[in-house]
Amino acid sequence: MADASSRTDTSIVVDTDDKNQRMENGQNGAIVPSNSSEPSDRSDRPMDQKVLRRLAQNREAARKSRLRKKAYVQQLESSKLKLASLEQELQKARQQGIFISSSGDQTHAMSGNGAMTFDLEYTRWLEEQNKQINELRTAVNAHASDSDLRLIVDGIMAHYDEIFKLKGAAAKADVFHILSGMWKTPAERCFLWLGGFRSSELLKLLVNQLEPLTEQQLMGLSSLEQSSHQAEDALSQGMEALQQSLAETLAGSLGPSGSSGNVANYMGQMAMAMGKLGTLENFLRQADILRQQTLHQMQRILTIRQAARALLAIHDYFSRLRALSSLWLARPRE
Repeated sequence: MADASSRTDTSIVVDTDDKNQRMENGQNGAIVPSNSSEPSDRSDRPMDQKVLRRLAQNREAARKSRLRKKAYVQQLESSKLKLASLEQELQKARQQGIFISSSGDQTHAMSGNGAMTFDLEYTRWLEEQNKQINELRTAVNAHASDSDLRLIVDGIMAHYDEIFKLKGAAAKADVFHILSGMWKTPAERCFLWLGGFRSSELLKLLVNQLEPLTEQQLMGLSSLEQSSHQAEDALSQGMEALQQSLAETLAGSLGPSGSSGNVANYMGQMAMAMGKLGTLENFLRQADILRQQTLHQMQRILTIRQAARALLAIHDYFSRLRALSSLWLARPRE
């Protein structure tokens, strides 16, 4: 009995020690993995590293995408602001009836946006003219009534009046830009005369396109062509005289050795030259008045259907010149 009691006490002590040891191991978190699980943990570590790298790459790609989107939105907002500013300038110019601000230095304002503004206005004018011509062509092909044709023809004539007003206002800012025809295509500039077309040459082209014409109409167009030609000659002679006078004025300010003379004489000669350059605007205005009057007189000589055909012919002629310029610029070069 004593031996049994001793064994029982011993087993209780052993069991209690085992429990205490297991509890201590649990509290310290010292869980010793078995040997069979070690290879599995080592095989999971490379996978964990790949996942982490992939997640990092995805986060970096997302960050770059957000930055690109932000930059694109900022670019769009900047372009929108620039466009709105340009539209405001154009609207202000239309309200004032001029192309640059009347205050400040004219040369500075012109170099800023005067020529560009006119070029934009001319492009819009040309687009509107194309729409009107298409409407007129459709009406002619559909054999519209005379009253319907007259409405369209009158609208096109009024549209021509608008471009002459635009040119006149732009010439006040930079007469050289209008005279040089830089707002035209290269082929159109070959036929340019004082910033536009020669009325007499245009009438010659139209006569063959408008047949049959009555004898009275032929006489009227012939008289109009002659008077236009005489006016063109007078303006051309005036321009030649102006150029000669301007050259003499500039040459007169040179000293014996070819250098500029004294400052007072130099400034006086340059002031005279500037005054003579001011007459260029008058020559351009007279040339545009001649072109405008020729168009309106031609309309009065012709019937409404002939006038419609004439406007179509004029538009087609200048359209072919613009197409010729495009073909020439796109030609293959060796």
